[in-house]
Amino acid sequence: MSIAVISSINTLVTEEYLRTKKENQYFERKGLGEKETKPSKIAEEIIGMLNADGGVLVFGISDSGMIQDLTLLDEIELNKYRSLCFDFIHPACNVQLEEVQVSGKLIFLYHVEQELERIFSRKDNDNVYLRVIDTNRKLDRDGVKKLEYDKTIRRFEEEIITDFDFNDLDEELLEEYKQKLNYKGDSLDLLTKRYLATKRDGKYAIKNSSVLLFSIDPEKYIPSASVRYIRYEGTEALTGAEHNVVKDERFENNIPKLINELKTFLRASFRDYHFLDIGEGKFKKVPEFPEEAWLEGIVNALCHRSYNIQGSSVYIKHFDNRLEISNSGPLPAQVTIQNIKSERFARNPRIARVLEDMGYVRQLNEGVSRIYESMEKSMLSKPEYKEENRNVYLTLRNKISGHSKTIHDSVITAIEENMSGYSETQKKILDYLFVNQTATKEELAKHCNAHKNTIRRYLNLFVEEEILDRKSEKQRDADALYSFKKH
Repeated sequence: MSIAVISSINTLVTEEYLRTKKENQYFERKGLGEKETKPSKIAEEIIGMLNADGGVLVFGISDSGMIQDLTLLDEIELNKYRSLCFDFIHPACNVQLEEVQVSGKLIFLYHVEQELERIFSRKDNDNVYLRVIDTNRKLDRDGVKKLEYDKTIRRFEEEIITDFDFNDLDEELLEEYKQKLNYKGDSLDLLTKRYLATKRDGKYAIKNSSVLLFSIDPEKYIPSASVRYIRYEGTEALTGAEHNVVKDERFENNIPKLINELKTFLRASFRDYHFLDIGEGKFKKVPEFPEEAWLEGIVNALCHRSYNIQGSSVYIKHFDNRLEISNSGPLPAQVTIQNIKSERFARNPRIARVLEDMGYVRQLNEGVSRIYESMEKSMLSKPEYKEENRNVYLTLRNKISGHSKTIHDSVITAIEENMSGYSETQKKILDYLFVNQTATKEELAKHCNAHKNTIRRYLNLFVEEEILDRKSEKQRDADALYSFKKH
């Protein structure tokens, strides 16, 4: 399959890209003979992109990736697709139509540039649309009002840094970006083409979005463009004599390198625990938090925070039982705690687009759903979002930090060696203690649906084998607690 670039406007667009790219916030394909391919309907898709984050709509490739040929249409019909932006979209929009040949067949590429301030609608009926992930939504009156508000909060990344020192650009990272986009020209020209910089009278000017993405030291220009990690000993943040911060690290870099640095740092900071798989008779290592969840949470915080609110970094607070990730700025108007899994509106769309281009996330707009899915797969509590004091907080809880980390290696070895000889009741005892940490004889008898004498016999055996501890000074104590032997 050809990997040659076939677009002079977007160097990402190759034949393979057009055939195989999954439709998302920035990409849509429409084929001949499919539903919703009339000029007016394609105009509606373009309106959705204009009101959202821009993108590319290709006309002439089916959903299955089969390249068709628009010359099958007569010239009068084809001209309707050439003029649809003029015929159906109001006000005048920034959409470039590119007619290209792929394997000898004609297709149309509509390159849609997002609009920061104006709202677009159908010229004939005033309907307003918004692209969310890979679908186009018609907005009601309230939705249009919210969209108008949301657009006003996006302007910060478009502001020019008047005193920017071009020696502060991360040339290595820019070269990596050029390679990702198959771009052969000058780095500053690329930034201009991606609306991350401007060029007037032969002079370049750098925008806030470029500083955050490609500056060696963004803090030099945008205060608090950083991430702070705080590790607490325990489950609460204490002050004064009980101050319990055991690590406090600050990370300052451009967003792509922040993501890489934090990924390496947090992998080393989180611990692995053992999970008792009764079915297999083995202890399995599981992470304190699934990487997919915390990494997506950090990327989302970096991408969607309000950088114009100075003095407020992205915070990662690490407690024994949870991880809290927070970023400044409220949720965009149309996003709520209740619909956060399905709704999307990028506060910093230039930044979001570059992060997707560079592959730092597979698909940025699926991030919240992946956080939920990865926590569920790890059998952990659902992610918790809250909005408070104009900040957004994500809490990820681990339910295993309180017990499995203290089980001695010798206990793990003994259980695995003897598991095949244990009765079903013995296995249930071990499983219950692993999950609940401690239990009385009566609790275990009820859980195992077994007689107390049977439970007592097994518990005494586990104590003799130094697998369990009995916590009571009384020789006969019905309320004595049993737990796994510690160090």
